[in-house]
Amino acid sequence: MRVLLTGSSGFIGSHVAEALEHEVLPADVLTGVDVRDGDALDRLLPGVDAVVHQAAKVGLGVDVADLPGYASVNVHGTAVLLAAMARHGVGRLVLASSMVVYGEGAYACPEHGRVRPGPRRAPDLAAGRFDPRCPVCDAVLTPAVIAEDAPLDPRNAYATTKLAQEHLAANWARETGGTAVALRYHNVYGPRMPRDTPYAGVASIFLSSLLAGRPPRVFEDGGQRRDFVHVRDVARANVLALDAGTPGALTPYNVASGTPHTVGDLAAALAAQTGGPQPVTTGQYRLGDVRHIVASPAAAARDLGFHAQIPFADGIKEFATPPDARPPATPS
Repeated sequence: MRVLLTGSSGFIGSHVAEALEHEVLPADVLTGVDVRDGDALDRLLPGVDAVVHQAAKVGLGVDVADLPGYASVNVHGTAVLLAAMARHGVGRLVLASSMVVYGEGAYACPEHGRVRPGPRRAPDLAAGRFDPRCPVCDAVLTPAVIAEDAPLDPRNAYATTKLAQEHLAANWARETGGTAVALRYHNVYGPRMPRDTPYAGVASIFLSSLLAGRPPRVFEDGGQRRDFVHVRDVARANVLALDAGTPGALTPYNVASGTPHTVGDLAAALAAQTGGPQPVTTGQYRLGDVRHIVASPAAAARDLGFHAQIPFADGIKEFATPPDARPPATPS
């Protein structure tokens, strides 16, 4: 199989490139290819059997000034790519999506059962009331696992553009008969994770602080629950997804470890591994953040045969170890 891999030099894309046992055509800004450039795609796509689309502007963003950048790269870029795939008869797509399309995760109220909370209110957050409330009785909700059929509710610019990518890919699949699989990554971490940028993930931000001798600053009360999944497991999910899906449709899958941890757990584990200062819980918050989002990876296990293989403790140990001190990675 001949596979065009967008974002091939990025954090996740570089690991996907190593995991693919196919002929890989790399495409990203470092190789001189922007997914918004239809002419460049027209030169690459003849003879391609599948596209693995990792290229994206990532992170929560800084403020509304980021909106045009997210829309341009993630939405317009994906539209240009899909149109080019249609021109050249490329019928298979694996799309890097994200758990952020869900907004807040799944929750249960002790009185009203499964409910869908609205966005958290600024006055509650300012007062340290971080957990979502029942929209009926205002009781504190208990987090539950979220599956792919949950209602989608993006709550920041990045999330909105990732959902737009899914919708565009579904349009492409219906109109061309192509097969599209959207992998909804949960909190990916591991080697080559970008650092020292406002768009970096939380694991990278914490590690940068620790390596500079500063305590990691944990927002809210540190009790936010996430599923941290290692980048090599994510890369393997992409390989498996090339053989999955249904012609004429988009099929989404959670890509997660199935074992949640809190953000405070993450900060403490990194501090312990590096021997750095203990985390500081700040009580700060961002309105675009969600409180808890814990995935069910059951569908990916059933349909893709995907099971995360790298335990949290092992992955954190590798992530926090300088590259020149790491043993060679074991193929997964």
